[in-house]
Order: sequence, then C-alpha cells, then structure tokens
Amino acid sequence: MKQVLVEVTQRIRERSAPTRGAYLRRVDQAIARPRGSDRMGCANVAHAFAAMPAGDKLRIVAERAPHIGIVTAYNDMLSAHQPYEAFPAQIRDEAHRLGATVQVAGGVPAMCDGVTQGLPGMELSLFSRDSIAMGTAIALTHDVFDAALLLGVCDKIVPGLLIGALHFGHLPCVFVPAGPMSSGITNSAKAKVREQYAQGLVGRDELLQSESAAYHGPGTCTFYGTANSNQMLLEAMGLHVPGAAFIHPHDGLREQLTREAVRTVLGITQRTQRFTPIGRLVDERVIANAMVALLATGGSTNHLIHWVAVARSAGILIDWTDFSELSQATPLLTHVYPNGSADVNQFQAAGGPGWVLRELLDGGYLHGDVATVDERGLSAYGTVPHSEAGALKWSALPSASADESVVRTAAAPFSATGGLALLTGNLGRAVIKVSSVPDDRHVIEAPAIVFDTQEQLQQAFKAGELERDFIAVVRFQGPRANGMPELHKLTPPLAVLQGKGYKVALVTDGRMSGASGKVPAAIHVSPEVLAGGPLGKVRTGDLIRLDATTGTLQALVDANEWAQREQAELSDEQAEINAHDLGRELFGGMRRNVLTAEEGAITWL
Repeated sequence: MKQVLVEVTQRIRERSAPTRGAYLRRVDQAIARPRGSDRMGCANVAHAFAAMPAGDKLRIVAERAPHIGIVTAYNDMLSAHQPYEAFPAQIRDEAHRLGATVQVAGGVPAMCDGVTQGLPGMELSLFSRDSIAMGTAIALTHDVFDAALLLGVCDKIVPGLLIGALHFGHLPCVFVPAGPMSSGITNSAKAKVREQYAQGLVGRDELLQSESAAYHGPGTCTFYGTANSNQMLLEAMGLHVPGAAFIHPHDGLREQLTREAVRTVLGITQRTQRFTPIGRLVDERVIANAMVALLATGGSTNHLIHWVAVARSAGILIDWTDFSELSQATPLLTHVYPNGSADVNQFQAAGGPGWVLRELLDGGYLHGDVATVDERGLSAYGTVPHSEAGALKWSALPSASADESVVRTAAAPFSATGGLALLTGNLGRAVIKVSSVPDDRHVIEAPAIVFDTQEQLQQAFKAGELERDFIAVVRFQGPRANGMPELHKLTPPLAVLQGKGYKVALVTDGRMSGASGKVPAAIHVSPEVLAGGPLGKVRTGDLIRLDATTGTLQALVDANEWAQREQAELSDEQAEINAHDLGRELFGGMRRNVLTAEEGAITWL
C-alpha cells in the first residue's frame, strides 16, 4: 500500500481509539442479546407481526427464519427514487424463495435538491440528512430484524441512511441502488443554455425545454454530483452488491441485482459463518477507502461534510487535513461532468466504478484486506456484472481503457493528485473542487465584493454591476445561519463573467452543488460567519487571494487592521427570514445545535 494511505489511516485509528472502542463495545452488547422475537413480550411480538400472513408469522416466531427490515426512501418526487416503488415486492418474493421474511420497517423523507435549488426549501436540505438518519433509527428501533436493506440514492439520503444504520451497528446491512436515468442532452449543452438565460439571450421557454431534455425519466441525474458520488463511495466501502451502482432502472439486470442484495444480506446474518454487521464492517480502513475513491473520481464536495458525519457515526474521527493529504497522493482517474464532458452512463460504459476500484487496488491506493458484504472481498468490486443464461455473473474488465477521455489507468492518470483540495489562511479553512477548474484559474487574486445573500449577487449581475475582476464573498450561508444551502444558482452568472475574460471566484461559508463547476469556489469556509468566522471581517474592496496550488485563502489586509476589525452581523430582518416559513421553524433547534462544516454539520451530538 502507498505510505500516505498507511500513515493517514493509522492517524485516524489513533485519534479515534476512545470513540471507536466505545462504539464497538455497544455493538457487541447489542449482538449478545437474544433474538428480537425471543426477547420481546408477547404483546410486542403480536403487534410487530399482526399484519403479516400466517405463514410468515410461523416462520419468524416458531421456525426463527431470518427477518429482513427494509428502510426505503421511496417517493415519486425524486426521479432517482421513483423506481423503488416496485422494490419491496421483488425483495419480499426473493426472501420467501430463500426461506426468509421481510417487512418494510419504515420510510424516510427524501427531498430533491434539483427542485429546491435557489429556493427557501434548500435551507432544509442539509438538515434533512440528520432527519433521514433519525427516520432510519425510528424504523429499525422496532428491533425485530436480523438484517436490513437500505433503499436510497440521492444527495442527503444515502448519508442519512448510512448514519442511521451505523447507529444499529449490530445489524448486517446492504444498500440497494436504483440506477441512473438514460442520457439526455449533454451537460455542456445544458450549461450553455443556462448561461444564455442568465444573459437574457434566451427566454424561459427555451430554458425549460433544455432542462426537461436533461431531466426526463426515471433514475438519478446523470452528472457526477453528490448522488452518483454516493454510489461510488458505497461500492468502495463494499456495501453494495458489486457493480450495482450505475445500471439503468429498467435494465433487466437491475432486478437481478436487487434480488442478489437479498441473498447477500442473508449470507451475512448472525446465524451464518460470515456474520458481518455494518458496525464492524465500516472501520478506519473502509472510511479511508471511501475518501480515496471520492478523490480519485473528483467527486462531490458535499462529502467533505457528509462522510465526516458518517465516520463519526461509527466512532471514527476524520477531518479535512486527512482528505487533503490523501488527495496529494491519489491519482485522478476519471473525467465525468462537471470535471469532464461524459455523464455517468458513459462512465459506466467505459468501466465505471469497477475500473476505478481495480486500478486503485492494483496500485496500492486502497486497503484491500477489508470486509465487504460480498464474500469475495473488495476485489469483487473491481469487476462488472452481467446476465448469462438468466444468471447473474461478474467478469473482469479489460486492461486498457475503453475510452481514455473518460477513464484512465493509475499509471497514466488525468492528474497525479485528487480532485479536491484544502485551503487555509486568515479567512479560515475551506475546500475547493480543483478537478473541474481550468489550470489557469487555480490562482485568483482580486478585490472582494461582499454579499449577504445569493439573491444580492444575482441582482448585481442582472444590473451589470459585476463586469470586472472580483471575488464574490457570500456570507451568512453556514449551517447555523440558514442551514447551509447549496448556491448552485450562482454558477451560471459567474461562469458568464469568467467566459468574458474576467477573473472571478466565489468564497462562501455555504455549499455548492455536487456539480460544482469551472468557476473557482472556496466553499464550506469554517468557522462560518455566524459562529465568529473571520470571513465576517471581509469588506468590499479588500484584496483576496485564492491559491489552489499552495492551498491558501487569504485576505491581503494589514495584520493590525485585520485584528481590530469587527465581525459583520446578520441583520434582524434576514435572521427573521431564515427562521420562518416553508417549515424552517421546525429546524430551529438544528440551526442552534449544529457543529461546524468540518465536523460534519452534525446536529445529534
């Protein structure tokens, strides 16, 4: 293995020893209990299985057959989750064939960030992750299950399900994806129309036609944003059936993979020789593998928040320095939009997650000796599934890339370093997705223009006030201020200005979409302004230097003056807006209690 991987993993292990040890003791205590229907009172058992067929009740109680709980994020508001409507019936049928029983233990909320981008609902998005985790806990706290299948794909949903499942670390768990939608118009064509609309060159009808051609059917959006990064990381963690991530929902192979998930989870229950509860499976090495897979694919910046929270759920403590050091030693193996023109269907056709994981394993960039839900171990995730005479099979990938514009070998990568970088300086700590930013934009030095809302920036753009070199400082966008919404709507106007030749960048304590694009963006600035972060000292006209090559983010202001400056304060009017309407009142406790972005924006500690 690469020395950096060994060193970072060991540092994580040492840092996490007290919390990880306490977590594993709780897992062991839960495992040692009698089986659910044996230890519960008769009334409890009767309630649990009242609606089940008599034969299933007999299997569970008398025959002690394995009982699987499903936690589903199904709704048909999300194109990615619409296919899940049919999954419980498939799972139940397969379980019956194998002598097991199934109940849908519960559903969890699942909101579409694409619907809420730039709107007040986006201020609930980040906190929906912890709501999903709590919903998962509510479902599993019925506590009659021998294993769980978790149905979710998109941005906050997978991290939420994973956080919730890790709080039931004694259960074997398998994640069941639904797959991406078929390819529509190219992502570059979609981005061009958005920029034209921002300039007033096309109208709403043309924009809607373009967007509807991009988002047009069941399945996950096809760019490599947070949702599809989720799937890559679950493959790297060994929590999927190998190769399940990017098979279309209507491909016949999808149902075979779903049924295989039932067989897989039944193969790792406590009554088998391969008992593999999720709390033991997800160890420090597995978390490090997920980080490497994210970096090697230029994945979503959101995971520098989410996977910190996921790791913490298993008693493992990671931070952005860990990501940064791994990034410097991890090759970039993919060019998938937004850090390339290909979509995830083209990525899958070129080799997909299997290609990436095989290359990383062969190159010593991953821990290969980890447990996975598949009995073949992590090497199985470096293969590709297919159907042969009606049976599910896996085959090796070719040694040469099927499309070198999409995937490359670890020996000849797109870049010697990963797709994400840490920035530090007198403005705090931030992250930047460098894989999608042109090399000549990795260093931007320009005067600041300060905004308190994303709407202020959009209004200034429409008024023609931003035709110059500048760095947009958008503050009061952290989790305590307003729930840390994604600021994806700022990409088109900033991209237009960059296209005109101006030096522009974004610095914010908010988030960008997992589809963070070609404009340099120092995001997640921590501590956030409302928590006293130094970004609140910046004034319009201050010279700011964003340098992704040296990893610095600096206000070039005299040190004495900087020390004496007062923090900006959120106006009472804006605070009132942030706290009310469209359900925002219900999340006031989360805003007050949330930890920093670098601590995972956790609300439950």
